[in-house]
Amino acid sequence: MKFKHIFTAMAFAAVVLAGCEKANKDVDTTPQNGSAIGDVSGVWTKGSVHEIKGDIIVPEGKTLTIEAGVTVLMDATTKPEIVIKGNLYSLGTAESPVKFTVSDAYRTDANKFGKLWGGILAAPTCTELVLDHTILEYGGNTTSDASTSVKMGLYKAVAGENLPALWFSNVNGKLIVQNCIIRNFQEDCTYIEGGKIIFANNVFYTTGVSGGEAMNFKSGCLADVAYNLVYSANTNALKLSNSGDRIPQAYIIAYNNTMINTGWRRPTAKGGSVWLEATVHADLYNNLFANTRFGIKRDPKKPEDNRSKNDYNWYYGFDQATVNQFQVGSNDIVAGGTHDVRGTKAGDNDPKFVNFPLSNPVTSPDFNTAWDFHLQGNSPALGKGTANFTRHHKAGIALSNGLTYISPEPATYIGAYGTKL
Repeated sequence: MKFKHIFTAMAFAAVVLAGCEKANKDVDTTPQNGSAIGDVSGVWTKGSVHEIKGDIIVPEGKTLTIEAGVTVLMDATTKPEIVIKGNLYSLGTAESPVKFTVSDAYRTDANKFGKLWGGILAAPTCTELVLDHTILEYGGNTTSDASTSVKMGLYKAVAGENLPALWFSNVNGKLIVQNCIIRNFQEDCTYIEGGKIIFANNVFYTTGVSGGEAMNFKSGCLADVAYNLVYSANTNALKLSNSGDRIPQAYIIAYNNTMINTGWRRPTAKGGSVWLEATVHADLYNNLFANTRFGIKRDPKKPEDNRSKNDYNWYYGFDQATVNQFQVGSNDIVAGGTHDVRGTKAGDNDPKFVNFPLSNPVTSPDFNTAWDFHLQGNSPALGKGTANFTRHHKAGIALSNGLTYISPEPATYIGAYGTKL
């Protein structure tokens, strides 16, 4: 009888252990730490570390919530992709951001442009995706015929594509990307093909080997894009397009963004600051262009919607070659409004950043986190913006988990940062 009891206890323990092992790997998980491959959902709890050993998928109808301080450690050998068919909420804080990264041994200058994992790929069945106080770095792997994304028909669904940090593709979905840092990616940071969207208070740098945008929006997008800093994107800070012919027509309202040194590393002269094409409807206000290649530029063969507007934008060039690039009448530069500040001589309209060497080489992708792009108290860009326009999501985007995100109010200074408090 005693042996029978011992055997029963051992069998029960084995079942429990097997259940724990499964929970630690895939569905409805709440482990402090774990490893993952295959299907995942549930909650990854505050401060935990999750080693991603292979491609992971949030199944349709399921949700993965990632709490503050979680580290999602991508295996640089298997180079996993993260596929979201359900919903994803990555909810970090300023003090404890969520981080999608690789181990310290791979965080080297040789891997400056990542390629060590794929990206976050949200299928058309993903209805809600939030990245808040989240860091994405060292990804952008190139797809092959064996890639899960290619087999599932996701993103561009062919081998040889460099994956973005984030792809979203549901025109009826809701996408929030705010307070994030996206860095060290091979090509595009984001590639967005639809949805009600807020991109706010993000920083993009050290991305794009030979091409790639910081924020790339296509048809189906209704987006408010505000208070973002883009440093030395290989091509454009903002590529705004209605390509794809999805409904609704792409309508992007971009305001109070700061763009520094963008576009100079692209081998051809397609763009470098804001690129407009294919009947996109784009309204652009209070944006600061410093040492960027071009200003707001159009595709002359496929121009923007004629209802588009831009005014109250600020242009600065340290040298004459840069100033010449953004003059209206050349390079397919889009004419702005009467309140634009656009000088004709090198050094005109210094925005007076708190700490940034305006002579910094425009071809360098290296970012110094000690730089401070706030405006000094005597900056001429203070008080030169406008709040007299309506943004898409002033009333907010309400999500099924009870959270509501509101696009930020515009400021009357130019750029992403006013004076330091």
